[in-house]
Amino acid sequence: MARKVRVEYPGAIYHVMNRGDRREEIFLTDQDRTLFLETLGETCERTGWQIVAYCLMPNHFHLVIETPRANLVTGMKWFLGTYTSRFNRRHKLFGHLFSGRYKSLIVDGSGNGYLKAVCDYVHLNPVRANLVSFESPLSDFSWSSYAQYLLGASRRPPWLQVERLFGAHGIPKDSPAGRREFERRMEARRADENPGAWKSLRRGWMMGSDEFRQELLARMHGRVGLSHYGAELQESDEEKARRIIAEEIRRLKFPKIDFPETSKSDFRKVAIARRLRTETAVSLRWIADQLQMGSVPYLAKLVKKG
Repeated sequence: MARKVRVEYPGAIYHVMNRGDRREEIFLTDQDRTLFLETLGETCERTGWQIVAYCLMPNHFHLVIETPRANLVTGMKWFLGTYTSRFNRRHKLFGHLFSGRYKSLIVDGSGNGYLKAVCDYVHLNPVRANLVSFESPLSDFSWSSYAQYLLGASRRPPWLQVERLFGAHGIPKDSPAGRREFERRMEARRADENPGAWKSLRRGWMMGSDEFRQELLARMHGRVGLSHYGAELQESDEEKARRIIAEEIRRLKFPKIDFPETSKSDFRKVAIARRLRTETAVSLRWIADQLQMGSVPYLAKLVKKG
């Protein structure tokens, strides 16, 4: 079965999400939620993970995880398997609890606002799901790390790392004044909620700058094959296709700047298009746009000739 690429490296940060099987609830009681967090704490002890944010919703969860030891996959296998076993044992059930493989989005933690955006998305989940009334503070929702951020360090779990997110908000210190400022900022962010702003978080494979994306694609080089799918595969193939175009431009002495001025059926364009079709999985539409070769049906005929 096709699967998404898991890119792992020391210090990687991920937004991880998983739903209940058939979208059923993964927490039946508050004891289940407590059990989930206790199991998460055990996982952090085993793996060295640091949790930047979390939110437990009725039928799914969100985690923002930093992995100092490049071990997301092994850690998630133990975590989800252990919680499922404990949940089933508590409720005298058996079988799957979660729906397929978890989704993991790689986050740029370089300080350009991407980590802040992801954590804001996680902490505002209860608002979007109407689990917090308009009149109530966001901290009334007990099962997210947001409420923990407003507590002193001695009252928070040791695996919850607050310094990164405070820093992303421009808050220099984990102090009473810093926590009040964080609360003020989050309530203002809540009032300015724009659901359309989260599209890249829901559908993408990474959250970061173009430079960060290039670094990830370099790490993925040689690891993406027919068993993978999704935006990772598309972007990796597009990078390869651009390299091929650059090679062919040099070989054919055909400057890219000439693409608009030359015929759609120029033999050099056709040669590049055929190589792209042979060596990559980019679409005809992508090739037609890059080489300026007209419509997809017209390009398909040119590639088939000869």
